[in-house]
Amino acid sequence: MHVAFVSGGKDSYYAIYRYGLGVDMGLMLLYEFPRPSPHILNLGKSVKTLLLSSIPVLITRVNKGREFQETVEILRKVGANVVIAGDVYIEDHLKYMERLAKEIGAKLVEPLWGLDPVEVLHKELEVGIKPLIIGCVNGLSKWLGVELSLDNVDSFIGFTKNLGIDPLGERGEYHTVVLSGPLHKDVLRYKVVATESYGDYIILRLI
Repeated sequence: MHVAFVSGGKDSYYAIYRYGLGVDMGLMLLYEFPRPSPHILNLGKSVKTLLLSSIPVLITRVNKGREFQETVEILRKVGANVVIAGDVYIEDHLKYMERLAKEIGAKLVEPLWGLDPVEVLHKELEVGIKPLIIGCVNGLSKWLGVELSLDNVDSFIGFTKNLGIDPLGERGEYHTVVLSGPLHKDVLRYKVVATESYGDYIILRLI
């Protein structure tokens, strides 16, 4: 059973595409955060974009303080023997995934690990991934609701670098939902119905 950690965003999507062997299931975990996740506030769209990519999705909430053990239990129940994730450079994330895989005796595959973030963003767009920015720090507010493309990505990268922000958003500086890509059977359609502020972070509500 090949299980991929998914969110509906560009990096987990690209990790599955780059893995190239297909996945049997996407696992979407709902964590308890002080600030809502753009993927959870737009859960319907986050899930639908994966279903449009023929990726079955298991969604489950994990309790604060028990995230690791509950994730282990889920992976064991579904019989995961290969785990795929989209981490790029954050060592703590990689170590956490390595612990999970070791605990269940599974192989961990991190297709994006060690790649240059700017290169990853370019590659995602070059293969046809169309990400919509659905949440971001206030400094990126002009890009909220923008669909990233090869036409505007260099401008976006320059803007983020001037702010001292990772252009890939690996630390949560912004989040996306994939509207279409090489795994999609159809385009994810959407309408923006609200913009919500949570401290220094702003999130779109989509239907």
